[in-house]
Amino acid sequence: MAFDILEPGLATSVQDLGRLGYYNVGIPQGGAMDQLSASMANALVGNAETDAVLECAYLGPKFTTDTDAVIAVTGAPVQVRINGTATEQWTRLALYAGDEVSFGMLSGGTRYYIAVQGGIDVPLVLGSRSTYALGALGGLQGRALKAGDTVPVGTVEPSGPRPVRESIPEDLRPAYAKEVTVRILPGLYDHRLTAEGMETLVSASWKLTPVADRTGLRYSGPDIAWKPRTQPFGAGSDPSNIVDAGYAVGSIQIPGGKEPIVLHRDAVSGGGYAMVATVISADMDVVARSAPGTVTHFEPVTMEQALVARADAARTRRAVWE
Repeated sequence: MAFDILEPGLATSVQDLGRLGYYNVGIPQGGAMDQLSASMANALVGNAETDAVLECAYLGPKFTTDTDAVIAVTGAPVQVRINGTATEQWTRLALYAGDEVSFGMLSGGTRYYIAVQGGIDVPLVLGSRSTYALGALGGLQGRALKAGDTVPVGTVEPSGPRPVRESIPEDLRPAYAKEVTVRILPGLYDHRLTAEGMETLVSASWKLTPVADRTGLRYSGPDIAWKPRTQPFGAGSDPSNIVDAGYAVGSIQIPGGKEPIVLHRDAVSGGGYAMVATVISADMDVVARSAPGTVTHFEPVTMEQALVARADAARTRRAVWE
């Protein structure tokens, strides 16, 4: 079984929950930017949570299926069309051989997800099917989809699909707000900011710029003050430069004291910018759902609060599969 890609969309790629265990050698975890939405799509079609899906950014693909199939579309609100007729997100959709699936324009957010019963069946690379385009790893030949591609779909186990949901209740679906709060843990280099600089980071309203992709998202707002110092050997001349260090996924950098950058799923693993805070794991999906222009407030929390938020997010995710 396969999907034949007529139009690829803007940056459609194969993603799963990520490629863990290789960040120390420069290969990021990757995976779906909005992991909750990807998980919900798999739940709707009876897949395992780890099965690969298609991640569609802004402009989606147009494709046909060569056999009957069951799909689901979750994530950012978008019109789904089957043979030109509008249908629903957040529910199971039956396709017949030859059916054409296409999409309208987004009305919020940035990315949506297409799951198909059986999963997208590209080869595992270092334990994951996720596409890491910068390293040409995984997915379909290590790149975004293009017109003329044939995307293989896995077969359903002889025992049949897992128990499935017919739809995702509205109270479990993620929101796509124009103003969000993102919780952060200060550090490792927050001591390099002045007290006024840190206060600016956590009190200002930051607007997400169009410079936002799987590697990182840049925000505009007021300048942030750094403490003056004589830069050590090996660091750049700007106060935001440090001697190279490892980056945590979700790290916030502020090159030159302007426009904070949140590193995301495909982030590089190290470099020479000070990391003044890190987005907590529970809010990485919130960042991923933000469209350019989204007003963002960074709220500092403690490690204990971050762990509680992670447990709450895990319960929400489990509820999809119950």
